[in-house]
Amino acid sequence: MLHFELVTPERLVRSEEVYMVTVPGTEGDFGVLEGHAPLMSTIRDGDLLIQRTAGGAAETIAIRGGFAEVNARGLTVLAEHAA
Repeated sequence: MLHFELVTPERLVRSEEVYMVTVPGTEGDFGVLEGHAPLMSTIRDGDLLIQRTAGGAAETIAIRGGFAEVNARGLTVLAEHAA
């Protein structure tokens, strides 16, 4: 499972183990699974798609701006705003 955290300037919005997250990067959407290569990307306004299980329905969280970082610990999205 992938460790996923969504953080805004106000608070930690999510910290959980998930199957996959699709991030709206400024160069295009990208999916992150467990074991993904290290990566940093700016993100555009759009929707994070969070799948808790393989083949499960995706939950959508609208975000505005920020950065995404993938490292050995998982995926961290630092968003200016999340709704």
